[in-house]
Amino acid sequence: MKILTLNGSLRARSSNGAVLRSALALTDATSAAADLAALPHFHPDQDAEGATPPAPVAALRHAVADADAVLIVSPEYAHGVPGVLKNALDWLVSSADLLDKPTAVLTASPSPTGAAYAHAQLRETLRMMSAAVIPTACRDLPAIAPKTDPATGTVTDPATLQDLRTALAALTAAATPNPTPTPS
Repeated sequence: MKILTLNGSLRARSSNGAVLRSALALTDATSAAADLAALPHFHPDQDAEGATPPAPVAALRHAVADADAVLIVSPEYAHGVPGVLKNALDWLVSSADLLDKPTAVLTASPSPTGAAYAHAQLRETLRMMSAAVIPTACRDLPAIAPKTDPATGTVTDPATLQDLRTALAALTAAATPNPTPTPS
């Protein structure tokens, strides 16, 4: 089982990074992280039929295609999805790499109201892209700052960790093919 992660925060010590690290520690799946900072700004002419995409875009598309599932973790900026994450999704729109790919969305915010706007926007964008968003694997985590340890960069709150464990279990279950029963 291989999970590709897309982190909408480029900050080295972001609370979303803590959520991502903590979530991945709760699963046996292997993971790879997409380098969203390396992507050029989306430009439709560079993505036209017959065009060769820039190398970072080709790498992102290959990583998505190679993954069994996608885990998106994101903060909310100005009631929306961070530009770096939206840019990555824009580059994936014309490829079929997210088509029916089991996908989870985790949003985290220091705000007591969470990152509900970004969460809803991401799920709608992914729905339009025909990703298989797994509702039981999606979470909006409010007031995340006191639930993390800045020294370790991980989530320490037991209830949040259990919530992440449940979400990751749902994502990996959705991405695990059902074994074909052997005839007796």
